[in-house]
Amino acid sequence: MTPLPTILVADDTATNLELVDSILGSDYEILVATHGQEAIELALAELPDLILMDVVMPGMDGYEACRHLKADDCTSHIPVLFLTALAEMDALVKGFEAGGVDFVTKPFRPEELQARVRTHLALKQARDREAALRKELEASLAEIKQLSGLLPICATCKKIRDEQGGWNPLEVYISEHSEADFTHGICPDCSKTMLAEARRARNS
Repeated sequence: MTPLPTILVADDTATNLELVDSILGSDYEILVATHGQEAIELALAELPDLILMDVVMPGMDGYEACRHLKADDCTSHIPVLFLTALAEMDALVKGFEAGGVDFVTKPFRPEELQARVRTHLALKQARDREAALRKELEASLAEIKQLSGLLPICATCKKIRDEQGGWNPLEVYISEHSEADFTHGICPDCSKTMLAEARRARNS
């Protein structure tokens, strides 16, 4: 069974926490923090898929908590949506400058909260897939690079000189530097040569 996406809700008002849980709790796993520092610690420990962050909280406010999260490589990728009753333009700008991706205004409208959460979770999942594909591509390119460029090869025995200066049979070198496996056979030209040598040995 696929686990539910995890949402961290940081708000110092119990009523708001209960309301968010009633709107989102059936579709997501809800984690709760009541101040900025607790939100940071919980985010680092649980790595939620999305954070709903109240702006006005005791001690560290939501803006500062968001800046801390965005400055940490472990949590910088987690989208933060601010929960606020403030609708002034300077509050919105401050939130985006802190690293937030969106705002949800209080009092909450269930349809709006659900839609914004769905949208930003979908965007995060798309970014995560892109990052995973990029990592796979980089790993593949690294493997290809190992066999690119000039390879020092003996003109007589066909051994290849490795990075440490040792000489290895061709199949050993390729096996160690790629995912190729070898099966052995005899090509038509070598088969003809071997038959000719066998005939000469019988006639001698």
